Amino acid sequence: MKGTSIKEIMNSPVSNWTGSETTKTMIEQQIRERWGESELKNYNPMHSARTFQGWLNLGYRVKKGERALKSITYVEGKDEEGNITRRMRRPCNIYYFRQVQKIDNNKSDE
Repeated sequence: MKGTSIKEIMNSPVSNWTGSETTKTMIEQQIRERWGESELKNYNPMHSARTFQGWLNLGYRVKKGERALKSITYVEGKDEEGNITRRMRRPCNIYYFRQVQKIDNNKSDE
């Protein structure tokens, strides 16, 4: 299968990243550890890092054996009046564009 180009990813729709600097910093650190400092120039949280489902929605799949980059998000619990009663920490698995490949729909079943 053909590799995924950074140009193709940067022209894709925007991800559902909410702008959290904590998430951005966590993902940058993991990219630095896996691919090196120079790879950070390709990181754009709005395009090049997405959830598993986010990549599927764009027609990409995670390559076999790839391990997710780890992040966290917080989900707020609200009462009937809409007041926030609690915040729950939820882990979030993110995949970088180097970990995915375009789904080949022209594959014939033999």
